[in-house]
Formats: sequence, C-alpha cells, structure tokens
Amino acid sequence: MYHLTSKLVIYKNINKDNILFKLSNICQQFESDNYVKEDLISDIYIEINRLLDISTLYGFDKNLWHNYLAFLLSMTENPFTIVSEKVGINEGTVNKFARNDFSIIKKLFDYDFSKIEKELEIDCFTIITNYNAVVKSEQIFNKNISEKVQQLSYAIEQTKDDKELYQIVTDFYKAYGVGEFGLNKAFRISTDEKSGILSPITTTSDMVLDDLVGYESQKKELMLNTEAFVEGRKANNVLLYGDAGTGKSASIKAILNQYYDRGLRMIEIYKHEFKELPKVISAIKNRNYRFIIYMDDLSFEEFEIEYKYLKAIIEGGLETKPENVLIYATSNRRHLIRETWSDRSDMSQDVLHRSDTVNEKLSLSERFGVKIGYYNPLRKEYFNIVTTLARRHPEIKLKDEELTSAASKWEISHDGMSGRTAQQFIDSLLGAIDLS
Repeated sequence: MYHLTSKLVIYKNINKDNILFKLSNICQQFESDNYVKEDLISDIYIEINRLLDISTLYGFDKNLWHNYLAFLLSMTENPFTIVSEKVGINEGTVNKFARNDFSIIKKLFDYDFSKIEKELEIDCFTIITNYNAVVKSEQIFNKNISEKVQQLSYAIEQTKDDKELYQIVTDFYKAYGVGEFGLNKAFRISTDEKSGILSPITTTSDMVLDDLVGYESQKKELMLNTEAFVEGRKANNVLLYGDAGTGKSASIKAILNQYYDRGLRMIEIYKHEFKELPKVISAIKNRNYRFIIYMDDLSFEEFEIEYKYLKAIIEGGLETKPENVLIYATSNRRHLIRETWSDRSDMSQDVLHRSDTVNEKLSLSERFGVKIGYYNPLRKEYFNIVTTLARRHPEIKLKDEELTSAASKWEISHDGMSGRTAQQFIDSLLGAIDLS
C-alpha cells in the first residue's frame, strides 16, 4: 500500500495522520519483514478502532474501508477539487496528475488485505469490509454526509477502471461540492480553536415550506427572493418580523432544505458573535455556494453596540459584501430596537446623542430590502392550522369539532393563538395516545 500512497500528487495534502497513511506505513513495515508481530497487530487495531469511530460518527455500513476512502475523496479540499465543484470535468494539464491519483485510488479500493491477515493471524480487515452496522438514531450520526459518502462509495465500487472513477468523482464534486461546505447544510461559529471559523451543524430538520400551514403570501415572497439568490440574480437581505410563534424561524429553516440541493448553505450566528462576521465572510466568499447568514430573534437594546458590526458588513467597507452572501433575520420588532417611550429603560440627558444613536439603529432595518410580517392567526386560521396538523397523524381520531373545541381551551392557557401553540396542542394529543 505504501508504494501506492507515496505516488499521490493531487491528494497528497491529505492529513498525514489519517487512517490511510497510517495503514500505509504499517503495510510498509509488514512488507519489509522488519517488525514485531504483536506491535504491528496493536498498531493495526489502533487504526481499525479509529475507522470504527469515524464510521459511527457518519453512519457508515457494509464496506467501511470503501466508505472511508470515499469520505477522504469527498472531504479533501485542494485546487483540483474546488475547481471541479464549479465546472465538473475540465481539460487542464492538472488532469494528468488527477488521473494518476485516481488510478492509485482505484487500486486502494481493490487492495487485498488477505496476505497481512494470514501472516498476522487476524481477521479485522475482513470484518470491516463486510460490516453490518447497528441501526442508529439520526441524532447520533451525520446523516447528510453519510448518505452522500455511501452513494459515492457504491458508485466507485461499480467502476471498471480509473477513467470511470475519474468521471464518477468529478461528477460528485459538481453535484454536491467538496469538503465541509459541500456536504453539510448548515454551520455555526466554531468554539474549537484548532478548527476553522465555522463548524457544521450535523442534525437539521427536514421541514420544507409546504409543511408550514398558512402564511402563503409570506412564504411565496420568501421563496421568490431565495429563488433569485440561488440562480445568481439580484436578491435582498430579508427580515421576518412579527408575533412570536408564527413560523418566522421555521420558514427560514425550511428554505434551507428546499434549496440545499441547488447550492444553498446557511450559517447561524448570534448577536454576541457579530465581531466574527468579517472572518466568516472571508471563509465563504470564494466558494461555489450561496450562503445565507441566519440571525434568529434579532433585536438591540439601547446600550448594545453589536449592530455596528452587522451594519458594516451590510453596507460594506473597502471590501464589499460578496454576491454569494445574504442575511436573513427574524425579529419580534420591525425596526430591531426598542422604539416606544414606554419601552425605554431610561431617559438620557443627552437627547441629541440619543436621537442620533436611535436613528442609526433604526436605519439598520432599512438595509433589509425585503421585510415580511408574520402575525398571529385569526381564530378561523388558527383552527385551520390545528385541523391540518392533526390530519397528518391518523392516530388522532378526534373530529374537527372536537379538535377545535379542545384547541380553543388549550390556547387560552398557552400564550394565545399561533402556529407554535397549535403544534404544541397537537404534540400534547400525540403524547396522550397509548401506542402499546
């Protein structure tokens, strides 16, 4: 195996501490006949353990060795793979090196571990290439990456030669992208100093806009703006404002699922993290994806200055906001700050300064070219949400009249009529059903 990995060119920048190179060095020791059997077996088991950890993290199954190699191909960012995610197959000179690497990768896929197993009297490689994984909850593994990597792994298994493998992998890059941005939907600011500025959010909902009952005009306006954005046309930053529990945040999350396969990605960022915005922009500006920076429940008190970071990004300093980035925010306040006299926490003696500061904060909301209002439903609309949600669950046997009567009583003691209240009411009914 070492004589193969040592000849990689395009994919040589893979972390040398990874399982592939570690196993390659182990195979080199084995082939040299200069090893202590027990030590070599111990080293092999360390790498098998690491492989099992990765397989659990990403829900791999069947041939874990093939899954792992496919995982490396899908996650390795270099000039060739990043160009491939934009144009697919290209005719540059670099392809000569790429074809060399794919010839090696094909041989690694077909690598025969039987000799090392026989000599060392182990069977771990046979086990990992015929693996039957325990069924896991989606909360445990990264389903988004798991499905795509296993799809790539299976496709490579069917290839006859390195030419077909080259076609399969470059098509994969063009369809899904490469690295964390390619295979994940959503990201947050990283708390790990050793990693980059962003880390993936590995468990996201599968909700789409049709799952949200009501608010048809609001959803349509949001879709039209997002559609223009993913197609590379001019689009606006969006502010969804209005009553709590009306589906503002759910609409934005649904938009991500609806347009993910067309290159949309989302980055969730909180007010206290706004100072990191320039680093975030720098990390994503040259990638072949459309990024929505998502700010939930955005509002500012009079003493808060974080809005300045946001305003600088929206307005642009010397470096303008990239065309592949938009900001979508939700807020209970149309103008993002306390506006009324009754809301004010104090009265400053510096009236002129206060006026300038308030006006500056008010002007921030004007940077959102699309503002969409979400308000609590009328009683008829609320009952429609309740009955529509209930009919998605056949186990709820109540008639419409019974549902609306019970829902009316529920909302009185649960913060009034809203989509959130309706969903909580349905959840209470489902929780009370004896499924035994």
